[in-house]
Amino acid sequence: MLVDLLLAIAHFLLVFAIVTVLAMELMLLKPGLAGAALEKLGRVDAIYGGAATLLVLAGFGRVFLGLKGSGFYVGNPVFWAKIIAFAALGLLSIQPTMRILAWRKAAKADPAFQPSPGEIAGVRRLVHAETAMLVVVAILASMMARGIGM
Repeated sequence: MLVDLLLAIAHFLLVFAIVTVLAMELMLLKPGLAGAALEKLGRVDAIYGGAATLLVLAGFGRVFLGLKGSGFYVGNPVFWAKIIAFAALGLLSIQPTMRILAWRKAAKADPAFQPSPGEIAGVRRLVHAETAMLVVVAILASMMARGIGM
C-alpha cells in the first residue's frame, strides 16, 4: 500500500513538473532569445526530459506494483490510448529539443547568436502542441481511472 501511495504521489508531482516546465519553455521562447536565457532554456528542456522519463517509470510502476494490478490497465483500450498519446507527446518533443541543442551549440561558437524569430515561432508551435497532447493524456487518465473502457 505504501509503494502504491509513493508511486501515485510521484506520478502526480511529475505531471505537475512537466506542466511547469512546458510553461517555462513557452515563457523563454520569445524573440531575442540569447545568452543566459538560451542556456536556461536548455536546462529547462533537460529537466523536461528527465521528468518525462521518471513519469514513465512511475506510471509503469503503478501498473505493475500498484494496488489495482496490471489487469486493470492492460486490458483497457483507454490505457493504451493514453500510452499512445504520451508517446506522441514524446515524439513531438524531439524536434524542439534538437533545435534547442543546436541553438546552444551555435551560441557557444558565437556568443552573439540568436535564433531567428521564425525558428522560435516554430518551436513555440511544437511546445503548444505538446501542451495540447498533455491535456489529451490527462483526459484519458481521468477516463481510465474511472474504469471507462473496461
